[in-house]
Amino acid sequence: MAAPMEVAVCTDSAAQLWSCVVWELHSGANLLTYRGGQAGPRGLALLNGEYLLAAQLGKNYISAWELQRKDQLQQKIMCPGPVTCLTTSPNGLYVLAGIAESIYLWEVSTGNLLVILSRHYQDVSCLQFTGDSSHFLSGGKDCLVLAWSLCSVLQVDPSRTPAPRHVWSRHTLPITDLHCGFGGPLARVATSSLDQTVKLWEVSSGELLLSVLFDVGIMAVTMDLAEHHLFCGGSDGSIFQVDLCTWPGQREKSFQPEQDNGKVFRGHRNQVTCLSVSTDGSVLLSGSHDETVRLWDIQSKQCIRTVTLKGPVTNASIMLAPVSMLSSDFRPGLPLPHFNKHLLGAEHGDEPHRGGFTLRLGLHQQLRAPGGRPSLTRTLCVAGLGAQPPGAGGAAARGDEQHDGEERPRRPGPAADPRGRAGGRGAQPAQGQPRPLRLLHAHHHAAGQVSALRPARGPPRGLVSSSCWAAGLSVASRCYSFLTKELKTLLFGPLCQGRPGPRSPGLGQDLPRRNRWVHL
Repeated sequence: MAAPMEVAVCTDSAAQLWSCVVWELHSGANLLTYRGGQAGPRGLALLNGEYLLAAQLGKNYISAWELQRKDQLQQKIMCPGPVTCLTTSPNGLYVLAGIAESIYLWEVSTGNLLVILSRHYQDVSCLQFTGDSSHFLSGGKDCLVLAWSLCSVLQVDPSRTPAPRHVWSRHTLPITDLHCGFGGPLARVATSSLDQTVKLWEVSSGELLLSVLFDVGIMAVTMDLAEHHLFCGGSDGSIFQVDLCTWPGQREKSFQPEQDNGKVFRGHRNQVTCLSVSTDGSVLLSGSHDETVRLWDIQSKQCIRTVTLKGPVTNASIMLAPVSMLSSDFRPGLPLPHFNKHLLGAEHGDEPHRGGFTLRLGLHQQLRAPGGRPSLTRTLCVAGLGAQPPGAGGAAARGDEQHDGEERPRRPGPAADPRGRAGGRGAQPAQGQPRPLRLLHAHHHAAGQVSALRPARGPPRGLVSSSCWAAGLSVASRCYSFLTKELKTLLFGPLCQGRPGPRSPGLGQDLPRRNRWVHL
C-alpha cells in the first residue's frame, strides 16, 4: 500500500487569479488551485477533509470550497467583522474564528453560532485546537495566550462569563504565532512574540517549561511530530532550530547565532510568516514576505526547492492529502449548512428559519424539524413539540411564556381562570390558536435544560411529522407511568381540582407555577 501523499498548501496576499495553491511536496507538481479572494494570515483551515476554508484578508466573510470543486465557491460564511484568524477542530465539528478581540465558535452540523468569547483586550492573532479537540488556544495582540476547555465553554451557565482554563501572560509584546503539539490535554504549546522570545507551555498544569530569547522578533513557530526540535522564524528572514532533547535543563536561555551557526536556516530576504514540518521530520516548509515559499532539508539546512508567489506569503503548511483532494469523483457526505452570524440564529436578528419548530435543551442543544423533516442533535429529553397550523400568526408565535426573566404578553383566549390558564380547566383554545403539548418535568426547567419551547419565527411551511409527535407522547406516557399513586395525587390533584394544595418539600418549591406539572 502506497504511503499517503503529502502536499503543501500556500496562499499569498496579492493573488489575483487564485486564492490558494496546492502542490505535491517532493516533486513540486502543481495539483490544485482554488479561485476567489485573498486569504489572510493564519486564515486557512481544512474542514473534516471535505472543505477548504479561507478567511478573506480585510473582509468580513470566510470562503468555503469543496476540495474537488475548486473553481466554484461553495459558500461565503458571513461574519460580523473582518476575520483575523481561523481554525477548525480535528474532529470536524467546530469552526473557530477571531474577529477583532472576540472568538466566535460555530457548530458545523447546524451552522449555529454557539458562543462568543471576549476575554482578549486587543485583536486575536492566532487560534488552534489540541489534537483531540478537547481544548483550544488563542493568542492576541494584548500579549496574552489563553487556553480554553471546549466542554467548559459549551456548558457554561448563561449568567456567567466563560473563563479560560489558563491565562499565560509572560510575553511582553503581541503574540505572533502558536503551535500545539500532540497529547490532547497533556500537549505542549509553543508561542512566539515580537518580544523576541519563544516559550513552551504545558496545557495540563499551565506551567512555563522553557523560554528562549533571540536577537530578533519571532514571527512563526512550529515543532516536528516527535517534538525533538523547535523551529522559529525571525523578522530578519532567518529560521532558528532549537533542540529540545539536548537542552541542558534551565528554563531560560539565549539563542546565540554565532555559537549555534549549524542551527540556522538562511535564505529568505524578509520576515518569515509561517512554518510547517513534514510527517517524517525530514523537511521544513517556510513562507515569507519576500514572496517565496521554500522547502528545506532539516539535516543539512539546505534549501531544496523555491516556489515564487505573487505577493507576501500568508499561509504555508504541509498536510496529508485527503481522499477528497485526490479523487475527482468524491463529494462531501453532508452539505455545508448556512452559518449564522448572530447567537441563536433568528432570535438575534439573523435570517428567520423557514417553518419548522425548535426545542432548545440547555444553551446550545436543539431539536429542529425544518419543513417537517426532524433532525436530532445532542437531545437530552423530549416530551413533545407544539404545532402551529398554517395561518396562525403573531400572538400564537409569541405565546404566554416568561423567558430569561422577561414577561411576555399573554395570548388572548376565550376566558382565563385566576391562575392564568386560558378558559380554565378543560377549556379548548380559541379557533386559529395551537394547542400546546408541553414538557412535563419540572426538574428539567430547574436544571436549566429547557430554555425555550415555541415555534420558530417565519411563515411555517408544514407541521412537525407524526413521528416527532409519537416520540413525544411516548416519552410523556412513560414518565407518567413511573409515578406512584401518592405522587400522582399530590402533583395532579390540586391542579385538576382548581384549588391550591400542599407543596412537595423537594419538587419545584422554588419554581414559578408554570414550571411545575402542567395540565394538558
